[in-house]
Amino acid sequence: MKTIEKQYLLPFALVSILFLLWGLANNMTDTLLAAFRRVMRMSDTETSLIQFAFYGSYFCFALPAALFIRRFSFKAGILLGLLLYAGGAILFYPAALAASYPFYLVAIYILAGGCSVLETTANPYILSMGTPETATRRLNIAQSFNPIGSIMGILLSQQFILRDISLFSISETYMGLGLVLIAIMLVMLFSKMPAGRDGDAGSVGASFGRLLRNRRYTWGVVAQFFYVGAQIGVWSFTIRLVMQELGIAEADAASYYLASIVCFCAARFFFTWLMRFVRPARLMAWAAAADIVLCLVVILMSGSGMTAVAALVMVSFFMSLQFPTIYGIALGGVGEDSKIGASGLIMAILGGALLTPLQGMVSDAWGVSASYVVPLVCFVVVLGYSIANCKS
Repeated sequence: MKTIEKQYLLPFALVSILFLLWGLANNMTDTLLAAFRRVMRMSDTETSLIQFAFYGSYFCFALPAALFIRRFSFKAGILLGLLLYAGGAILFYPAALAASYPFYLVAIYILAGGCSVLETTANPYILSMGTPETATRRLNIAQSFNPIGSIMGILLSQQFILRDISLFSISETYMGLGLVLIAIMLVMLFSKMPAGRDGDAGSVGASFGRLLRNRRYTWGVVAQFFYVGAQIGVWSFTIRLVMQELGIAEADAASYYLASIVCFCAARFFFTWLMRFVRPARLMAWAAAADIVLCLVVILMSGSGMTAVAALVMVSFFMSLQFPTIYGIALGGVGEDSKIGASGLIMAILGGALLTPLQGMVSDAWGVSASYVVPLVCFVVVLGYSIANCKS
C-alpha cells in the first residue's frame, strides 16, 4: 500500500515546506533564551516568558484557525499563517529600536500565531492525503521536514545572533526571515493547490461533543500537552546545560544543540521506516522509556561533563517520533471532526508555554540539571498513552 498516492504528490510537497518553516521558527526561538539572558541580564524564569508567549499564542490561535479553514480553504489558512508569521518577524526590528522586552514578546506572539495557523492547517491536510491505514506514516514523513527547518534555525541563530549577541543582531535576523516569508507567501498565492474545503459535518459544538466522548482523542490531547512541554523544555535549556557542563560560550554550546536536532531529524526517518514493521504506539512506548532513562542520567550525572551532554543529545533522538505519532493515533477514527480535532491537538502545545517556565523556576532554584525532572515526568505520561494504545 502506497504511503503517498500519485495524485497527492504535488500538494504533499507544497504543504511539507510549511513543516520546515515552523521548525525554523521554533528552534530560532529556543536560542533566544540564551541570547536574552546575556543581553538583558535575565533569570531563567524571565527568559522562559519567550516560550510562554510563543506557545501561549499557539493555544489562542488554533481553534480560530480551524474555524477559518472550515469556512474557507486549506490554501486560505496557509496564506493567513504566512502573513502573521512574516508580520511578527518584521516587528522584531521596531522592538530593537524601542529596546523593549514586552515589545519582543508581542512580536513573538504574532509570529507564533502564524505558525499555529500553519500547523492547524497542514497536519490534518497531510492525514487526509490517502488511506487512513498509512496516515500516521505519512504524517511522520511530512514532519521529517520540521527538524530540517530546526537545523536551519539553529545555524541562522548561531551565525547571526549568538556570535555577536545584541538586540540588533537578533532583530535583523528575524526581519530578514520575514522578508523571505513574504516571498514564499507570494509563491503560494499563485500556486495551484486544491481548495480543500473542510468536510466537517454539523456544528462546532456537536464536533466537540463527539471528540470529548472519544477517549483515545482526549487522552491524546493530554499526552500531546506533556510531550510538547518536554520537547520545549529539553531544547530551551540545552545551551544552558552544555555551557555549565563543558564551560563554553553560547555560540559553541549551540553546536551541541545543533547535534541534538540532527539526531532528531535522522531518527524521524529511521522511526518512519520502522513503522512499516512495528506498530507506531509500540515504538513510541520504547522511545518514551528511553527518554525517561536519559533524563535520569542528565539529572544524576550533573557535573560529569560529556556524559550528561551526550545523554541530553540522545533525548532528542528518541523524542523524534512522539509528536506526529500521538497526533496520528489521537486523530485516528475521528472522521468528520478532523479539523476541530486537529485544533485541540495544536492547542495542547500550550504545554510548552506552561511547563517551560516551571522548568525555569526549578533551574533557578536547584540548577539546570535538576530542572530536567520536568521533562522526565512528561515522558512518563507519553509512555502511559503509548502503552494504552499498543493494540490499537
